[in-house]
Amino acid sequence: MKELSVNHLLGIKYINKNDIDLIFETADHFKEVINRPIKKVPSLRDITIANVFFENSTRTKLSFELAQKRLSADVISFSAAQSSVKKGETLIDTVNNILSMKVDMVVMRHSNPGAAYFLSKNVKASIVNAGDGAHEHPTQALLDSYSIREKLGEVAGKKVVIVGDVLHSRVALSNIYALQMQGADVKVCGPKTLIPRHIESLGVRVEPNLRKALEWCDVANMLRVQNERMDVNCFPSTREYAQQYGLDKVLLDSLNKEIVIMHPGPINRGVEITSEVADSSQSVILNQVENGVAIRMAVIYLLASKIQ
Repeated sequence: MKELSVNHLLGIKYINKNDIDLIFETADHFKEVINRPIKKVPSLRDITIANVFFENSTRTKLSFELAQKRLSADVISFSAAQSSVKKGETLIDTVNNILSMKVDMVVMRHSNPGAAYFLSKNVKASIVNAGDGAHEHPTQALLDSYSIREKLGEVAGKKVVIVGDVLHSRVALSNIYALQMQGADVKVCGPKTLIPRHIESLGVRVEPNLRKALEWCDVANMLRVQNERMDVNCFPSTREYAQQYGLDKVLLDSLNKEIVIMHPGPINRGVEITSEVADSSQSVILNQVENGVAIRMAVIYLLASKIQ
């Protein structure tokens, strides 16, 4: 059986193209499983997984839990808001206490960049990064690429623009790594204040004009403005942002071609994207959600197969 080159999924930059191909092949199999009348397989009956979320999450947390239960793993969920972290317990103590209950894998979201990497060096368990600050969100990037592959046949050679709050987005960085690894051409588009200063060093071009970016691309990934991560206002008003960088049906229909519309969620309808666009036939947003379960099943299954 083919194996991943890593024991943890900490970020896209730590894996290679063969790993991505293997995850996609495995996800194809699990996508068939979750569309059957009986959506469960007994693959991980002996594995216990802890979901440790230090930040709020709805879709990612539910998607991981569903993926784990579809694989018949035992699942425990931990929320920092109701935990001893509030009493001053450290990250390592928290996780080691969970591991002492004989947990094999930890899926963690944390507000600090590098938290998952730090944990992988200090505890004996397989770690899956479900988002670390504004650093990486590897499973989101994998499901985004998988959704592009499903819709357009392949990722190689495709032109993808990432629009919006690139500066505060872990989804953007993971997507840039994943798309380039698979041979896609990537641009970013947004207000200058929301584009990281040295983004060109990643081999990414900046297009400040949304219409030009959309005329160039095959796929537009529309990011949410992350007001919760901003210490200062990065643009004058939400209304002005929506006028400059929001995608509506008039703009979409005025393009001389059909493009694929993606969004990692949650959507601020009427800001980065209107309801008409989000619910249109060009949108693959709900496909992304469905594919998220298959991709996370694949990642968990492949990592679990490496646990001794």
